[in-house]
Amino acid sequence: MNSTDKEGKKLLGKVYLVGAGPGDPGLITLKGKGLLGCADVVVYDALVSPAILAMINPQAEQINAGKRMGRHSLLQEETTQLLIEKVQDHAIVVRLKGGDPFIFGRGGEEMAELVEAGIAVEVVPGITSGIAAAAYAGIPLTHRLYSSSVTFVTGHESAGKYRPKVNWNAIAQGAETIVIYMGIHNLPYIVEQLSLAGLSLDTPIGLVRWGTRPEQEELIGQLGTIVEQVEQTKFSAPAIAVVGPVVNLHGILSGCRPV
Repeated sequence: MNSTDKEGKKLLGKVYLVGAGPGDPGLITLKGKGLLGCADVVVYDALVSPAILAMINPQAEQINAGKRMGRHSLLQEETTQLLIEKVQDHAIVVRLKGGDPFIFGRGGEEMAELVEAGIAVEVVPGITSGIAAAAYAGIPLTHRLYSSSVTFVTGHESAGKYRPKVNWNAIAQGAETIVIYMGIHNLPYIVEQLSLAGLSLDTPIGLVRWGTRPEQEELIGQLGTIVEQVEQTKFSAPAIAVVGPVVNLHGILSGCRPV
C-alpha cells in the first residue's frame, strides 16, 4: 500500500536510510547491499567509499549530497526535500550514509523530517567507524584488563544546540575508553580539556584515518605529544581518536588487520 505525504498526494515508494559502514565493502550489511542493487535513486554522502558506490544499481540515479568540512554540499533541508521529491516517482530511494545513520550521522534528524512529511521510511543500520576503525588498527575498545566502559563523543558540534558544549570533564571521568569522532580539527582544545579534567598527559591516544580502507593510517602517541605529532606528520581528517590504555594493545594486535 502506497503512503501519502502530508498534503494527501500518493507516493510511489519508500526511503531507506542505509548505513554504508566505514569503507571496507565487506562490512556493509546484506540488507544494505541488496537495497543498493535494486535502488532507483541513491543519495549518498562524501565519506561513502568508491567500493560501496560500485554496488549501486547501474540504472539508478546517483546524487552526491556530500558533507565535508570546507567543501560545498547540499544543506540538510535541501537533502530532505530532494528525498521527498524522489520518493514521489520512484519505488526505492536510498539515503546512503557513511558508518551508521544514527551515530553522528544526522540520520535521526533526516528520519524525523521524512516522517513529519508523511514519507514511508526505514533505517538499515551500519557498522560505525568508531568500532570498525579501532578494530582494524588493533585497538579493542574493551578488554578485561584495561577497559570495561566506552564513551562515544563527537569532537565537532553543530551550532545552536540546546546544550552547546560537550562536558569533557564528565567524559574524562566517566569511561576508561573514549572514542572521539570528527575531532582532528579541534584536537588541541580536546586534549586541553581532557587534561584539565584529570587525564594524565601520558594517557595513550590513537588516531585512525580512513579506517578499514586500503589507505588506512594510524598515529599513536600520548595526550601530551599527539598535537605536535599531528602537526609534524600533517595527519588530517577524516579520522577517529581513541583515548585510553587499550591503545597500548595496538603494538601487539595491529599486525592482524583484516585483508
